[in-house]
Amino acid sequence: MRRLAARGAAGDAGEVAAPAADSSDSAQGRSPSSWRLIDLCAIWDAGVYLPSAAWNGASSGVARRRLNEAERLSSVREAQLKQLEVTRPRVLGSRERGRVPRMARQPPPPWVHAAFLLCLLSLGGAIEIPMDPSIQNELTQPPTITKQSVKDHIVDPRDNILIECEAKGNPAPSFHWTRNSRFFNIAKDPRVSMRRRSGTLVIDFRSGGRPEEYEGEYQCFARNKFGTALSNRIRLQVSKSPLWPKENLDPVVVQEGAPLTLQCNPPPGLPSPVIFWMSSSMEPITQDKRVSQGHNGDLYFSNVMLQDMQTDYSCNARFHFTHTIQQKNPFTLKVLTNHPYNDSSLRNHPDMYSARGVAERTPSFMYPQGTASSQMVLRGMDLLLECIASGVPTPDIAWYKKGGDLPSDKAKFENFNKALRITNVSEEDSGEYFCLASNKMGSIRHTISVRVKAAPYWLDEPKNLILAPGEDGRLVCRANGNPKPTVQWMVNGEPLQSAPPNPNREVAGDTIIFRDTQISSRAVYQCNTSNEHGYLLANAFVSVLDVPPRMLSPRNQLIRVILYNRTRLDCPFFGSPIPTLRWFKNGQGSNLDGGNYHVYENGSLEIKMIRKEDQGIYTCVATNILGKAENQVRLEVKDPTRIYRMPEDQVAKRGTTVQLECRVKHDPSLKLTVSWLKDDEPLYIGNRMKKEDDSLTIFGVAERDQGSYTCVASTELDQDLAKAYLTVLADQATPTNRLAALPKGRPDRPRDLELTDLAERSVRLTWIPGDDNNSPITDYVVQFEEDQFQPGVWHDHSKYPGSVNSAVLRLSPYVNYQFRVIAINEVGSSHPSLPSERYRTSGAPPESNPGDVKGEGTRKNNMEITWTPMNATSAFGPNLRYIVKWRRRETREAWNNVTVWGSRYVVGQTPVYVPYEIRVQAENDFGKGPEPESVIGYSGEDLPSAPRRFRVRQPNLETINLEWDHPEHPNGIMIGYTLKYVAFNGTKVGKQIVENFSPNQTKFTVQRTDPVSRYRFTLSARTQVGSGEAVTEESPAPPNEAYTNNQADIATQGWFIGLMCAIALLVLILLIVCFIKRSRGGKYPVREKKDVPLGPEDPKEEDGSFDYSDEDNKPLQGSQTSLDGTIKQQESDDSLVDYGEGGEGQFNEDGSFIGQYTVKKDKEETEGNESSEATSPVNAIYSLA
Repeated sequence: MRRLAARGAAGDAGEVAAPAADSSDSAQGRSPSSWRLIDLCAIWDAGVYLPSAAWNGASSGVARRRLNEAERLSSVREAQLKQLEVTRPRVLGSRERGRVPRMARQPPPPWVHAAFLLCLLSLGGAIEIPMDPSIQNELTQPPTITKQSVKDHIVDPRDNILIECEAKGNPAPSFHWTRNSRFFNIAKDPRVSMRRRSGTLVIDFRSGGRPEEYEGEYQCFARNKFGTALSNRIRLQVSKSPLWPKENLDPVVVQEGAPLTLQCNPPPGLPSPVIFWMSSSMEPITQDKRVSQGHNGDLYFSNVMLQDMQTDYSCNARFHFTHTIQQKNPFTLKVLTNHPYNDSSLRNHPDMYSARGVAERTPSFMYPQGTASSQMVLRGMDLLLECIASGVPTPDIAWYKKGGDLPSDKAKFENFNKALRITNVSEEDSGEYFCLASNKMGSIRHTISVRVKAAPYWLDEPKNLILAPGEDGRLVCRANGNPKPTVQWMVNGEPLQSAPPNPNREVAGDTIIFRDTQISSRAVYQCNTSNEHGYLLANAFVSVLDVPPRMLSPRNQLIRVILYNRTRLDCPFFGSPIPTLRWFKNGQGSNLDGGNYHVYENGSLEIKMIRKEDQGIYTCVATNILGKAENQVRLEVKDPTRIYRMPEDQVAKRGTTVQLECRVKHDPSLKLTVSWLKDDEPLYIGNRMKKEDDSLTIFGVAERDQGSYTCVASTELDQDLAKAYLTVLADQATPTNRLAALPKGRPDRPRDLELTDLAERSVRLTWIPGDDNNSPITDYVVQFEEDQFQPGVWHDHSKYPGSVNSAVLRLSPYVNYQFRVIAINEVGSSHPSLPSERYRTSGAPPESNPGDVKGEGTRKNNMEITWTPMNATSAFGPNLRYIVKWRRRETREAWNNVTVWGSRYVVGQTPVYVPYEIRVQAENDFGKGPEPESVIGYSGEDLPSAPRRFRVRQPNLETINLEWDHPEHPNGIMIGYTLKYVAFNGTKVGKQIVENFSPNQTKFTVQRTDPVSRYRFTLSARTQVGSGEAVTEESPAPPNEAYTNNQADIATQGWFIGLMCAIALLVLILLIVCFIKRSRGGKYPVREKKDVPLGPEDPKEEDGSFDYSDEDNKPLQGSQTSLDGTIKQQESDDSLVDYGEGGEGQFNEDGSFIGQYTVKKDKEETEGNESSEATSPVNAIYSLA
């Protein structure tokens, strides 16, 4: 049993279905506003009318209150069909489930025509007055030209002259004409009349008259009280087919091998006649690359041969309007030759000219003359370049464009490659073209400089403007051309400069701006843009409407929907200014919007999921400053149709009875229909079948009854489907299968392969199966081999069931195929068959381009473009090559291109890591492949610059935080960062640690293992090329160890050790000096031999000696202050020295005897004391202290 998830919804008004929005809209990127914009435009779909489609009377353009009218619609139906072809989606119901119910195919009511037309015109950037008669009769509209004759109007002189001019407006416009810029009084000419309710002129010549008398320039004016519209200036010309002048032509004598031109010179006709050459017996002249007709009508012989005088040559001119052919008197040729016999066998001679004694010569141009010429062509026209050359042998012509390729999509060769035609010429087709004429004797070229000019063409054609009172708007008229066209504005057929001043109107070049428009601002404006090559004239009216709201749909519609579906209620309306629309339910005062309801800008109300409580009466109210209008829609909610007991898959024996159940639950107010399908086709209920409401019974089951059966339960709103499969078993064979006991083996190879039905892109392959060796053949595999790209390599082409022995094979262009077949059964595969004969298909331009296109740099200043080469089945022609194009991305520089025969190309001298657009297009001798898509590639990478702002922070003694910014110049794709760090303490350095980070990581924390050591960090960025410039930082010293670390660092320095030694030496010298000074002076006993006795106040030591100090006990000059703050006397350098042992005295400096200062005993005590103090270095240091 298979249940199909397919249910549909449909209905009408009174039986109106409410289709829900297609759930695929959001998936396809369409916004709800765009969905509703086109929904009404699908109310006709192949004759299916869906009245609940959305109304778009207030599109985004209308919301801005600037409504434009689509111009030159020949009829309403024409506009409808044109818009349907462009924009209509397929809208079938709440979901597209099954087929559209038949009841939905009914003629739409009249209001839909008005709503549909408004939708069409709003999509086209214009609005049309609705077709409702009551609105048509009330609303006014300036004239609009709807039909007119072509600018260059050539007529047949044998017929009456008809100059068309049709216009519409409300009130209906009146018409008048000018001829040669003067008023054309139709009433005064009895031959001229104007059709009723039309401006079309009819000039009748049945009663005589010459049509040439009416040649001139005509212009039609359509006028009503709101403005005047103008037609183009129509140039009327009468067709002419003059007779060929009588002339007697002498025979043309020419030497065999010489060039010859037979001039036609047809009489000038209007339009120009069609020229062709025939013999006097009306036999066509055979043309080839030696003999051909030029574009000017002349017949050119690149070299004359003896057989050319077997016929005569007559130029014929066929005139279009008169359908007559005029024939010029024929030319006869007399060929002088060195070989008088016209031996037909020489025509196929490999060197026919030498065999006939004709001298070979280099090419020369017969047309155009010289080596260079110029040609001007208008944009949009066809460019025809022609080169006809003489020479022996007949030259071949090839065409080229300097600085580029010929436009393959527009260029084609004509007249045996003697003419190059480029259709729909544009500015990029200008330049220099040259034709190369060559034979085995040499070559010659002719350069044609092509200049492309342009008659005016529209960039922004002015459109009709419909506004509400007080609104602003603008008319824009932008055109381009070469030379640049001038723009002239007119109003109602008169120059704008001479029109009465309008304070609400401002002209700014190609734009007219309207502000605060009023009813009196209505008029028709003309924009005329022209240059020396032509002109364009466009009419655009400004209409100001002041209309209260109107409802366009029938009142009190009935909409029936299925429970839990999504639906929309539409309320088409019209008014100016654009009304606002609100929805209410069951007369309640609250506006419906939000939650389960959504109101679109065009006024449609969407109910996202229908529930039972949503049933009721909905009222839409349209309001503007002029009033309001309302309408009601009654919504009924119905239960869905469901198959609750579905048919099940069954296996039945032949001849038995089978019953397939299909029980359905549906809404009782809807009519239920149950039908059956077999293999997805309607089931014919024959005598052996019985269909009931809830089942299908098949009596006497036969093998033909096997297949799938689908039960379709449908109402006018929805449907449900369920499928089951019936398998029919044949009668069991009574004899034992004697083959079951035989051994099974792989099949024998197929044989006798044959190719038939040979076509350009297909061939039929037929083979004779080999023995299946007691195991049925299940499949055949067809393989092929080609001898150009991979000779000898077999590829699988296709696979077919074992029941066939013939198949049509699809082939690729320009492949030399050879086929073989392999049979397969359950045991295995057979040996391949013997190959078939070869079959080569014709060539064609490639239909695809190479895949896997890449652009990658192998060095920092290049980019290597690579692709996967195309195989034999996609080459489609000889000399497969690739056009490689590249340019910098997001620049406007021209494409660089080169043709490559391999699968790679290296672009040099590129900046470092710059994106490029790359295209690789396949080309063979038959043409180019489709325009390829652009692929983004990059030039080579380089080493990145150093990371920026590398910061090392130490928040505590356990961690160190590192931060950095990305390099300023990555020079490629960053693949990561490399951090190297090492701990050091003085001269001691730890083991280096390396960390690699992702390209997005810019932080890292280091856990310290040694609180005393510092760390040195080196950070660099990496690309595919390698690591770039590194940046180095050190961690800061811990605050409580800065002094210790600095001391440790200084103590190891040589200069510091030398300084300390010098200081120690100086201290030692100072100690020695101090010792000497101490030992030579200071405190010692003295007795002066004088008569003055010692007073009691004199200081005296305990040992009887005296101290040399002043009376005030102040330090002498040169004394020292001790560390404890006491003052000690400085030893004198010139004090008396103790006398030596056994000595009794000393001499002074002049040799006088001082005498004995003290007794010997005292002296010895003093010497002993002084010696004990001065000879100890420790005591000497203490003395300094």
